[in-house]
Formats: sequence, structure tokens, C-alpha cells
Amino acid sequence: MAQKKKSNSNTIALNKKARHNYSLTDKFEGGMSLQGWEIKSIRSGKVNISDCYVHVKNGEAYLLGAEIMPLNAASSHVVCEPNRDRKLLLNRRELEKITAAVERDGYSLIATAMYWKANWVKLEFYLGKGKKDHDKRSDIKDREWAVDKGRLMKNKNLDR
Repeated sequence: MAQKKKSNSNTIALNKKARHNYSLTDKFEGGMSLQGWEIKSIRSGKVNISDCYVHVKNGEAYLLGAEIMPLNAASSHVVCEPNRDRKLLLNRRELEKITAAVERDGYSLIATAMYWKANWVKLEFYLGKGKKDHDKRSDIKDREWAVDKGRLMKNKNLDR
């Protein structure tokens, strides 16, 4: 009998541009209200969260812009909306903290990762503010200096 290889990583999708475009502060984790065809598509890896964000409306949080492409075999009998708004399941205290930060302080809610936690699909998102171009350049400079510093220290230790 052939057995399936089990992946060690629980990560479904990542938003790699988020740390480059935003300065992220507080981390939140929320479950998602999904339909059956969406779970099947997520298991096959047909998810894109690169351009999505979280929006708070009427005291509830929604994931906007996440694209879950339907499978042909699994979704032949239902009408699928790949870009529909998906409700996030959060505690009331978390929702109050998020709405206060968004409305008063002007923060945005940026989705960074989607992953499996036990049998549940979870979304990791952060409070963040958009970076200006000069902030991005200084971050790149700092990162390059850290790499160069590591190389210099490595060479210095080899000379002894």
C-alpha cells in the first residue's frame, strides 16, 4: 500500500511582502469560518493571501481579498466565490482592542500567514502602519550591514 508523505510544515500560505511594506506591532490569531469546498482547496494548496487584509465591520472581523481557488472535482455542485469575505472568529476582548487601534490610532490589519492548528485553519495577522520609502531603504541598509558584519566577524575569527 502506498502511503502519503506527511508535510512537517503547518503553513498553508504566507504574505512575504507584509514585513517589507508595513511596520508590524501586535500579533493576533483567529479562526476562519469556511465552507467545505474551501477546506478541500486549502488542503491542495490553492490559496493566495498576498493582497488580503482584515476589516472590522459591525463588531466583527472579516478577511478581505484572500483568494481560494475552487477545485473542479470538489465544487461542481455549489457556486463558488473565490474572493468572498470570510468571517474571522475572535474573542470580544481582541475585537475591542483591534477596533480601538484601527479607529483611533490609524492602524491597519495585515494578514501574514495562514496555517493549520490541529484540524483548524488559523489566520495570523498584525496591527501595522505603512512604511514610507525612506523607512524601507533604511531597513534594507540595516539588513545588508548585518550580513556584512557577520562576514567580517567570521573572517576575523578565521585569522586567529
